[in-house]
Amino acid sequence: MKVDVVDINGKNTGRKVELSDAVFAIEPNNHAVYLDVKQYLANQRQGTHKAKERADIKGSTRKIKKQKGTGTARAGSIKSPVFRGGGRVFGPRPRNYGFKLNKGLKRVARLSALSMKAKNDGIVVIEDFNFDAPKTKNFTDVLKALSLENKKSLFVLDASNKNVYLSSRNLKATNVVSSSKLNTYNMMNANKIVISEAMVAEIETNFSK
Repeated sequence: MKVDVVDINGKNTGRKVELSDAVFAIEPNNHAVYLDVKQYLANQRQGTHKAKERADIKGSTRKIKKQKGTGTARAGSIKSPVFRGGGRVFGPRPRNYGFKLNKGLKRVARLSALSMKAKNDGIVVIEDFNFDAPKTKNFTDVLKALSLENKKSLFVLDASNKNVYLSSRNLKATNVVSSSKLNTYNMMNANKIVISEAMVAEIETNFSK
């Protein structure tokens, strides 16, 4: 599969990049993508929720009324869940929502995400660029040139492009990562994946292992 290389002004440079079929044109595994995205979202959860149960409530433990003869149900403590201010029954407790996925499945999920984007013209290859200084306007100009100013975008650039990364931090719909930080959720969440020319070979090397 060949893709045109564009510059930061959105113009065709006349060059083409060959995308490996083993990375960008496999048969997508939808279930693998689902599991990888589910794991990513689960790992974002803090799991610090906590409700006070009966043992956590501060209060007297004396029996508040006699066992029989009141015409009402038995009651042994003011901390009982049936009373106002009592503990909650089976309330949420702190927990870790994360779960394990095999390395092979995660690799298939990422290859599937790249293949889905490539099939739907969701991948743009841009020639290598950098900024002299971090400036958000420089990055928004690139987004406008690529018609991405109102869309979610994921830029895969070399880790040394620090000024480009700093220029994009204020833009909520844009994410700039290195090839080693690519994950299925970010790829599926973006309308377009913009890959620098030098990163194509690195992605193919990392994902073909």
